[in-house]
Amino acid sequence: MLSVVARKLRLQFEGAIYHVMNRGDHQEPIFRGVADRELFVKTLGEACEKTDWQVHAWCLMSNHFHLVLETPKANLVPGMKWLLGTYTSRFNRRHKLFGHLFSGRYKALFVDGNGSGYLKSVCDYVHLNPVRAKLLSRSQRLRDFRWSSFAEYLKSPSARPVWLRKDRLLGEQGIQKDSPAGRAEFEKRLELRRASEELERLEELVGGWCLGSEEFRQELLEQMNQRKGAEHYGAEIRESATDKAERLVKEEFRRLCWRELDIEAHRKGAPEKLKIASRLRKETTMTLAWIAQRLQMGTKTHLSHLLYWQNRNDM
Repeated sequence: MLSVVARKLRLQFEGAIYHVMNRGDHQEPIFRGVADRELFVKTLGEACEKTDWQVHAWCLMSNHFHLVLETPKANLVPGMKWLLGTYTSRFNRRHKLFGHLFSGRYKALFVDGNGSGYLKSVCDYVHLNPVRAKLLSRSQRLRDFRWSSFAEYLKSPSARPVWLRKDRLLGEQGIQKDSPAGRAEFEKRLELRRASEELERLEELVGGWCLGSEEFRQELLEQMNQRKGAEHYGAEIRESATDKAERLVKEEFRRLCWRELDIEAHRKGAPEKLKIASRLRKETTMTLAWIAQRLQMGTKTHLSHLLYWQNRNDM
């Protein structure tokens, strides 16, 4: 009998922006020196040429990388497959190795690019990675770290990679013109943030699955609800399932003319609660523990017994 391996849903659509991260297998380095880093940037450029990706920010550490990229076409998955596979092959040939280089599947967080500052926040996070990793002394400037796109932003347009898109980030910084003065202002602002920001606060930008407004999040969840299958899993799917469960609970509350506070006034095994619990078990993937807590029906074991006897009586 074939077993189905659960795989994380990769939602793709035109114009999506992602914060992509991946680490070396067993935390091993994915860059052993300057030549490897140059090779990765070269391979990234080739991937962008093949996919029409636009990169807003990138940073190469020793055992992991960060990319903030936009996909004018809905092609994150094939593009990442080519990028990671090609770099792995080239890395292994250079070092006479074989086998995996990266640890599992890459992480891709959705970023709201609607001009509300979320793109700026995630790009700042990426550009400040060397500071958090203490790779720069206090006397060194951010531009001194060679292996990120920050220094590229400070160059003239003709000296940058064609796949590095700078206008959206500069726009969210309030910098209207890609001029020497504009680039100097861009550098000044991030150096000020480096000096004043509690960098730990930026760590939230790699948690969860989405960085954006509530409206943006709901739009993504709706797309996931339409496209997901039983073989998919992930934090975004669990959240989508929770949203559906909450919607059903509210529907039942309206049918019963209950307010949220009314749930406390009814006993744990109330028929009304049991009916809602049965519907949730039938129409959602929520656990007994979640349902018991949400409906204030005691422990998951108690709820399991109630549902068992209800099913027996309905037979």
